[in-house]
Amino acid sequence: MRARPKLYGVNMNKTILILNLFFLIFFGKISSATFESSKKIAVYVTALNSELRLTKKEDLFFKDKGQPFENEILVFVDPEKKFQTILGFGGALTDAAAETFAKLPKDKQQKILQDYYDPIKGIGYTLARTNINSCDFSSESYTYIAEGDANLKTFNIEHDRKFKIPLIKQAIAAAGGKLTLYASPWSPPAFMKDNNNMLQGGKLKQEFYQTWANYYTKFIKAYEAEGIPVWGITIQNEPMAKQKWESCIFTDEDERIFLKKYLGPTMKREGLGTKKIIGWDHNRDLLYQRTSGLLKDPGAAKYLWGIGFHWYENWSGGEPMYDNLKLTSQAYPNTNFLFTEGSVEKFDASQLSNWKLGERYGNNMINDFNNGSVGFTDWNILLDENGGPNHVQNFCFAPMHGNIKTGELTYTNEYYYIGHFSKFVKPGAKRILSSVSRSLLQSTAFRNTDGTTVVIVMNPSDTKANYYLWVNGKATEVESLPHSISTLVF
Repeated sequence: MRARPKLYGVNMNKTILILNLFFLIFFGKISSATFESSKKIAVYVTALNSELRLTKKEDLFFKDKGQPFENEILVFVDPEKKFQTILGFGGALTDAAAETFAKLPKDKQQKILQDYYDPIKGIGYTLARTNINSCDFSSESYTYIAEGDANLKTFNIEHDRKFKIPLIKQAIAAAGGKLTLYASPWSPPAFMKDNNNMLQGGKLKQEFYQTWANYYTKFIKAYEAEGIPVWGITIQNEPMAKQKWESCIFTDEDERIFLKKYLGPTMKREGLGTKKIIGWDHNRDLLYQRTSGLLKDPGAAKYLWGIGFHWYENWSGGEPMYDNLKLTSQAYPNTNFLFTEGSVEKFDASQLSNWKLGERYGNNMINDFNNGSVGFTDWNILLDENGGPNHVQNFCFAPMHGNIKTGELTYTNEYYYIGHFSKFVKPGAKRILSSVSRSLLQSTAFRNTDGTTVVIVMNPSDTKANYYLWVNGKATEVESLPHSISTLVF
């Protein structure tokens, strides 16, 4: 009689367990299917010949859709197929950007900061680059030491306190107190180079390798003493370009030796071993050659966080070398590849509304992310009404131009095209698989750490296209306007 309740309890437990499993399996599937079918998709659009600028449209919803037909245009997304982790998006805080910023009215300054760095009201920049010593986008050439000071006893960053440091501090505050900042040198001081000139290329003299390595650490420590955290450095901006502005030639052997024997050990010795070091920092054309040259030596490779690249290899009118990034990232899957600079050159004020400005950004960003890039850093965040200041007349376009005479701000569509990525794809996101069924469209996609999926679709053609966003047997029909970019978030 005593065993009966025990036996009855075991039977009841088994029955309850079986019923629970049945309800979980049956109703779980139903609720999952219902959820997928009713999942809301937020849609944001920027389009030519319209007022749409990162404008939110009506929400869409997934519905069941099985095998697509061949006459349908589809964007396939598979959130389970994950690739590189995203570092962030941003632009360069150069002397030119900072000087222009300082000469604009206070209300316009606040608008610039909000529109770039506020994640809700703006496009949520989280990444920034700045220059060590002067670059072309400085009003003059300068260094942080007195001429000939090989011991760096006169090192100070007083020059940067006028314009650049105040802007960087305000950008950090506008971004919520954190901004991933890295710095790049265009040239060592003239006396350290074999041409005795900061301009026109030249090479760093062997006897100054250690002095120059010390220079980087002094810069980082000086900035951090100002309350500006420095995440990392690049070894040399565009090391294979002899420019009429600040430039310095480093062959792959020069860069490898400098990194292995001088810069890497010096950073570690000075307590900066956790700072990231980025090699190359030049175009996609020689990307594989330089990456393999640096990584073939374990003594150099151990100091290298990743490889930086620019988009200027098509300066003569050719096509961007996206395949070079794809092949190099496949050959070195454990290396980070970061887009460190790009801008549209040959400024012409009459072309500020040219839609091709933004489409160049969209095309490059989609292809670079699909081929392995972990982040995007635009060139100057802000320039004046002449595409400067620039002490060698190398004037360029920027997402924003500020007229220092009238105080007026002009936004090119570069700003909106970048924003379709930076506002929605957060640091730590993973790129996921995205594939289009027609060459009419371009697409890339990401999964944020909070579980949201971000799909970016660009239509650079003159043709309106309706396509299906297809995810695991569910789809929704989306309108793609001519010369538009859309971001879909769910």
